[in-house]
Amino acid sequence: MKQKYSINNIRNIGIIAHIDAGKTTVTERILYYTGRSHKIGEVHDGEAVMDWMPDEQERGITITSAVTTCHWQDSEIHIIDTPGHVDFTIEVERSLRVLDGAIGVFSAVEGVEPQSETVWRQADKYEVPKIAFINKLDRIGANFLGTLDMIRDRLNANPLILQVPIGEEETFCGVIDLIRMKQIVWDDDTLGATYAVSDVDAALTEKALEYREQLVETVADFDDEIMELYLAEEPVGEEALVSAVRRAAIDLKAVPVLCGSALRNKGIQPLLDGIVSYLPSPSDVPPVKAMTPESDEPVLCKVDDKAPLVALIFKVSMIEGRKLSFVRIYSGTLKAGADVFNPILNKKEKISRILAMHANKRERIDAIGAGNLVGVIGLKDSSTGETLCSSDHPVLLEKIDIYEPVISVAVEPKTHSDQDKLDQVLAKFMAEDPTLRVRQDEDTGQTILSGMGELHLEVITSRMLREFKTSVNVGKPQVVYRETIGKQVEVAAVFDKEMAGQKHFAEVKFTLTPLKRGRGLLFKNELPADTMPAELIPVVEKSVLDSMESGALMGYPVVDVQVFLTGATFNESLSSELAFKVCASMACQDGLAKGDPFLLEPIMSVEVFVPENFMGDVIGDLNSRGGKIESIEAQLGTQAIKVTVPLSKMFGYSTSLRSATQGRGTFTMQFSHFDQRNS
Repeated sequence: MKQKYSINNIRNIGIIAHIDAGKTTVTERILYYTGRSHKIGEVHDGEAVMDWMPDEQERGITITSAVTTCHWQDSEIHIIDTPGHVDFTIEVERSLRVLDGAIGVFSAVEGVEPQSETVWRQADKYEVPKIAFINKLDRIGANFLGTLDMIRDRLNANPLILQVPIGEEETFCGVIDLIRMKQIVWDDDTLGATYAVSDVDAALTEKALEYREQLVETVADFDDEIMELYLAEEPVGEEALVSAVRRAAIDLKAVPVLCGSALRNKGIQPLLDGIVSYLPSPSDVPPVKAMTPESDEPVLCKVDDKAPLVALIFKVSMIEGRKLSFVRIYSGTLKAGADVFNPILNKKEKISRILAMHANKRERIDAIGAGNLVGVIGLKDSSTGETLCSSDHPVLLEKIDIYEPVISVAVEPKTHSDQDKLDQVLAKFMAEDPTLRVRQDEDTGQTILSGMGELHLEVITSRMLREFKTSVNVGKPQVVYRETIGKQVEVAAVFDKEMAGQKHFAEVKFTLTPLKRGRGLLFKNELPADTMPAELIPVVEKSVLDSMESGALMGYPVVDVQVFLTGATFNESLSSELAFKVCASMACQDGLAKGDPFLLEPIMSVEVFVPENFMGDVIGDLNSRGGKIESIEAQLGTQAIKVTVPLSKMFGYSTSLRSATQGRGTFTMQFSHFDQRNS
């Protein structure tokens, strides 16, 4: 039976970082030391509890964010282990949307890597308090202070050093706790489960006192209580310092920094102490803001079990063919068997089961209160980003940002039986993953699958066979282009036809103007107020935006165009919504064709990490791919090359980089912007 914890003793945290920084390894140790699992699962052995999908175990990476619960110091900690690969960044986005705190894991060898920056910025966007854990201090090349400098410079963060390592690289054996002024050394014979806490060795005392002085001085800058003690040259006690660091972290003024080596079982218990001591409970963060569906008036959702229900679906998963919705409860109590209201769909849904989650294992519970993360079965139509609330007090929470796909493949079923299943399987994947798109190519009849990258689409097609026994042939990856126009054009169209025995008439005039890259689509009505009924303007606008879904060149979506409605003729007896809808579409298609249309291609922001002696070959290869070098900087033993490259030139780059650097080069790639395609 699930024990009930007070809201003040709940922590909702996420583990975020670049791929291979050690997120899942940290999580596995947390589960072991809290007694949640009875053996340590290793990522490299494919036995990590949190990486339960076969694709994750084979590839040794996290693909889907997994939720688990553990207990430490009379607190219940809900943990989401998120992916580090850029193709699965939506998993991080929707996790951070519902979390109260995060642990940023950084490799002491590589420092702050590009995807670490991305996920850190995502956490900043949602104002999530963070702890930094500097991992892999046992590795050759580990640089604790260098990583701290990168945290300051790259993340614009204010690190509070709470621990410093004892030893470095192969001699790393423990940490000095600067708050208690004690040293902690782990016992290798017990898998790190036992450790010795003692006074700081005489040889390390001077260094420890210097760092503690820096810590107190930094905290005093934004905490009046510590400032008074500091100026009076009075000793700062452990309790006062912990409280001040906690306030600084929750107020986003500073980031507590802890360190260790998760793979060598060092540093995890103090990290758990830090989660409880420095990261907020649901009652420590500001109440989430919602809106009433009718008036858009803001409503603050108080963290209270007795208040009306307000919850957000942050993830949908299809496990064993059943729809499992992951829900964060902001206010009120969720009960099994109860009806809930979805204000976006304007319909009621029934909660058939509530589940406490542990990766892919779960435990049934009857009811759960505010501040919790749970799985829910029974929601038929509700999907990611939608609100669940009480029908007596309907409110809407802000939806989760969704990313646009940049790469496509054609998929076709191998057998007739696969054809019958394919549409159903793809519908389940789209319900699970909002960054996945499926469309039918009208010219070829092919099913086109679009996603965030090659790995994203590889995993989807692999899961089709593994989970749903659906075999498909996959075409070569294709870039998802956009279209725009090169010049301003004025167009007009008249629709005057008889349909089903009734005459329909409409006339419109548009001016189509190209916009700067990244501006999207804009519509502006410039008609005098009495030209046509006001209720027809939204009809024209919707028709314009719909017609921009398919451009004049190759049928790609149109972007960076503003359409001005400059003229219209309305006939009271003949004009209709249908007439204006068709007429606006005709005018737009004409304008797109006459506006010197051209293609925009996705440009990727790429960061390549290579040993210095391979720099020439790597830069030459990037130049041959149309890359524009933006910067080259030395970083902890390697050179980091930042470059923008058209996505169409990056297929198969991992193989080229490996062969050019004898397997020592790595790179990360994420979408930057759309720009004109160079033929």
